[in-house]
Amino acid sequence: MKVMLRQNAAGTLIAYVAKKDLEEEVVKQTEGAEGKLFTLANGWELLFTDLPDPLKLPQTFEARRVS
Repeated sequence: MKVMLRQNAAGTLIAYVAKKDLEEEVVKQTEGAEGKLFTLANGWELLFTDLPDPLKLPQTFEARRVS
C-alpha cells in the first residue's frame, strides 16, 4: 500500500494511508533484516523495505501492513 510520510510542526513522524483515510503518528521505529518497521499510534505495524537514509519528507513510499 502507498503511505505518505511527513513531519508535523512538533517534528513527529506522521503516516497517512489514503485508501484507508488514516493519519496516525509513528510511535516506534525498528530496524530489521527486511527493512524498517513503523508502529503507528493505532497499533498498525507497517514494513518499509526501501526507505532512503536520510528521509526527505514529505514523500510517498510503498509499505506492507504486518499487523
